[in-house]
Amino acid sequence: MTNLLPRQVLDQAVHDRSLARFAKVGIRLPLIAELAEPAKIPADISEALAGVDPDSPDPLNLFRVHWHNTDDRRALADVPAHIVLPSELTGVKAKIIVALGDRFPMIGAHKVLAAYGCLVPRLVSGQIDLEAQRAVWPSTGNYCRGGVAIARILGCRSVAILPEGMSRERFAWLEKWTSSPDDIMRTPGTESNVKEIYDACNALAKDPKNLILNQFSEFGNYIVHRAVTGRALEKAFNSVKGEGALKARAFVCASGSAGTLGAGDHLKAALGAEIAVVEATECPTLLRNGYGEHNIQGIGDKHVPLIHNVFNTDYVIGVSDESSDRLNLLFASGEGRDYLANRRGIAPELIESLKHLGLSGIANVVASIKLAKYLDLGEEDALLTVATDGAAMYETEGEKTLEEDFGGRFDAVSAGEVFGEHLLGAGTGDLLELTRPERERIFNLGYYTWVEQQGIALSEFDQRRSQAFWDGLMDLVPAWDAMIADFNREAGTL
Repeated sequence: MTNLLPRQVLDQAVHDRSLARFAKVGIRLPLIAELAEPAKIPADISEALAGVDPDSPDPLNLFRVHWHNTDDRRALADVPAHIVLPSELTGVKAKIIVALGDRFPMIGAHKVLAAYGCLVPRLVSGQIDLEAQRAVWPSTGNYCRGGVAIARILGCRSVAILPEGMSRERFAWLEKWTSSPDDIMRTPGTESNVKEIYDACNALAKDPKNLILNQFSEFGNYIVHRAVTGRALEKAFNSVKGEGALKARAFVCASGSAGTLGAGDHLKAALGAEIAVVEATECPTLLRNGYGEHNIQGIGDKHVPLIHNVFNTDYVIGVSDESSDRLNLLFASGEGRDYLANRRGIAPELIESLKHLGLSGIANVVASIKLAKYLDLGEEDALLTVATDGAAMYETEGEKTLEEDFGGRFDAVSAGEVFGEHLLGAGTGDLLELTRPERERIFNLGYYTWVEQQGIALSEFDQRRSQAFWDGLMDLVPAWDAMIADFNREAGTL
């Protein structure tokens, strides 16, 4: 794994060719510290950003790859965008604070941050030849889009690998941003078919012209989320807390690649919050070593990601994709919104803000409700979670739910049933408080993917048992920032 964690230039010739290109086109790379604290971004860059379309492949958009974008994604907010879900909606006394990932540039999802954290250390260390190699992004949808966006800005061709059953909106975006239809690889299955993605990666990896940037094993994904997302969530919590006695009880987040879970390690150290990982009950891998298929798009499973810090995880919470699918329809439809306003007294501005919740974000909210009930949390307790993307990525999924689950008709009665069953009725089943033996079981389950199938050395696999290993990874942040600063200086883009 040492090649995934560079601290110095590993190929000087490749490094120098990248330098020459960046000097020619004038691209400057943001430091991780600048993405964690966007107020540190130089004033001239912030001023220039005002005239840049946040959905364009403009190099300046790299300086928007953080949680502090305003609603129009053009300016800088003092506090990361978030919504606080009240008891009128959730049925629990605890506050549920949801950070909004659809404020990120280009893809409207926070996975573009993960892509930056994986690719840029490879770039500044000379591990990817922008002219001769393709960056390969295995994903269940958002990470590959983030990778394509970052790589296109940097002048590198990409290959996006994702299951053929993902939302139509994902493919429509990729078709606009990739160089060729051949740069989109559709693997069999849906959200749960990660093994098929790995098989495609292994086939491509036989050609040295392909560099695989596997979000499930790239520690840059974990590092950048712990360094950037963790701090953003801490700021959002402190903004809600103010001078009050609010306590951060837990960070609740779907597994996916486990990168965003790295933010939980920061929140546990900074705020004392526990960490709860969410998965689909249709594929209860962490709960019961199980398998299956589901539609909570963005949380690929049937395995334990290499970058999941299992021994620092406190709970596993299962959520059915029926909840996320049907609540997506409730939140997005006119009938559902009317029900929330007229029958439940939900404030119009809160109803409008629900558009920021995609399928995995909704699952995170339901899991938070379940944990709040399990822990019997009160008004002075808060749970932190994220919405990776917004409802705009799932309009066609809502149409499918309407037809398949409601026969094309969704009325006030349907809305009431969905609200009652999936919000107020969310129970504490499929929720596991992890003991040491349970953590051992989940950790050991990863052996079969990473050692037997993917060839990771057993010693490198086992070192992940120690919290010191995970804490030590964060020493790479200043090291990578120094390499980025040197790269910018040598390219003449400071």
